[in-house]
Amino acid sequence: MKLKKIGLIVNPIAGMGGSVGLKGTDGKEILTKALMLGAKPVAPHRAEIFLSHLKSLNEKINLLVGAGLMGEYEAKNVRFKNILPIGQRKKKTTAEDTKLIAKIMMENNVDLIVFCGGDGTARDLMDAVGMNLPVLGVPSGVKMHSSVFAVSPESAANIVTRFIYERLPLREAEVMDVDEEAFRSGFLSAKLYGYMLVPYEPELIQGTKVASLMTDDELRNQAAIAVYVIERILEPDTIYILGPGTTVRTITDLLNEKKTLLGVDLLCNGKIVDHDVNETKILERVSGKKAKIVVTPIGGQGFIFGRGNQQISPKVIKEVGVENIIVIATKQKIRGLKKLRVDTGDAEIDRKLRGYMRVIIDYGEEYLMPVE
Repeated sequence: MKLKKIGLIVNPIAGMGGSVGLKGTDGKEILTKALMLGAKPVAPHRAEIFLSHLKSLNEKINLLVGAGLMGEYEAKNVRFKNILPIGQRKKKTTAEDTKLIAKIMMENNVDLIVFCGGDGTARDLMDAVGMNLPVLGVPSGVKMHSSVFAVSPESAANIVTRFIYERLPLREAEVMDVDEEAFRSGFLSAKLYGYMLVPYEPELIQGTKVASLMTDDELRNQAAIAVYVIERILEPDTIYILGPGTTVRTITDLLNEKKTLLGVDLLCNGKIVDHDVNETKILERVSGKKAKIVVTPIGGQGFIFGRGNQQISPKVIKEVGVENIIVIATKQKIRGLKKLRVDTGDAEIDRKLRGYMRVIIDYGEEYLMPVE
């Protein structure tokens, strides 16, 4: 079989704002703040996971990688063969580096470009290559509302393998433009930026985030779930880690407490005790105390961990315990999902979460859903 040319571009700062509660890293000031809060690189580790699952193709592909921090170091760390660095090695990289490397890869006739980043990196790739060749995202950002991403690094490796051996068909996938500044202020402003071609494997590619339709039935369903949680689930002297979303926020609305819509808040004895917390603050609060986690899946995608709530990190889940996770979702949202998904970045935690999980879908009504 003729050697395939696969490009790999890593955005080394993608996802660093997640665990520290900054909801992204667009902008120099935000990156500086993330570093001050102790943020650690996410994308390089995700890239290495992807490459380690792709090593069976070592003899089958030529891997063109972004120089230095943008893929070369990760490929060398997993001892990948046939590596060709593209661009310049830099201590600090920018969106322009991503675009330039992508254009050079396109000129070198790569068969597929794989990138590690979030929605911002996807937009950079689209600016550079448009619909001229297929791309695939290894999810490494915070939000990732676009549908160009695999559901996990392992899934991305699986897609690349099938793309090479089975010639997977291509489809147009949405690239979303999310206003990070508005997102950090608690408002979700997302619009269609454009389309790129991705290898089509519906079980391994995530869908575009679907917003909840605020119909009367939906609002009544959210209220019924909230009443049930308040009356039957909430326990005294227990810290509840409340994830993002309108369904979760309805609980605090009925308690006359104000929750951040897109952040993670802490509730105890019917009162919000901390707003928009990061991983460090959560761990400080729950250490040695009884705690539970309340989350709702992302519409159209099904993720309960690993998308937009990275503050509830593997360390937090381990501290609280998998048995203390409460999942809530309206019937409308559940009807649009075949399964729940997790992608925490910690293989052990993901294994513990997979299987089946009960989802509260109405007052006194639960639904058992598979978790992958």
